[in-house]
Amino acid sequence: MSEEEGVAGAPLANGEDSLPQVGIISQYVKDLSFENPNAPAVYQWQGQPQIDVQFNIGSNKVGDDVYEVVLKIDVRATSADKVAFQVELAYGGLFGLRNVPEDQLQPFMLAEAPRIIFPFARRVLADAVRDGGFPPLMLEPIDFAALYVGQLQQQEQALQNADVAGQA
Repeated sequence: MSEEEGVAGAPLANGEDSLPQVGIISQYVKDLSFENPNAPAVYQWQGQPQIDVQFNIGSNKVGDDVYEVVLKIDVRATSADKVAFQVELAYGGLFGLRNVPEDQLQPFMLAEAPRIIFPFARRVLADAVRDGGFPPLMLEPIDFAALYVGQLQQQEQALQNADVAGQA
């Protein structure tokens, strides 16, 4: 191997390896809200509440080779059309990315980064619900890659339907 080649034969640029590099810089609670609007009466209610969980993922570039990914989780528990509790969590992660091909940025930001930070967001959410006087809410693991692929397929289908409608 010559001095101008790096690991696996990848050429070096200014003495640095040109292979893609990803690292988590920091994780943090960006926003957390817990509401228990019917306390103390809620603790006398019978039966299990209906739990509705919604997810949203956002990302943006915050510096050279630094990206923020925010996993937003909204949970609403209702029983007999009354709110038992509501939690809104925005959990962020800062990621350093180097030499990542442009076409791989979005899949990383919307599938892999949320997978990395989800266990930590899940714990924050469970603790908030428990601290509100309810059994901890343990969310099932989520396949963010499958969600990302499904969203891409929906977008492609919508474009195809728009093209067909435009040709008619």
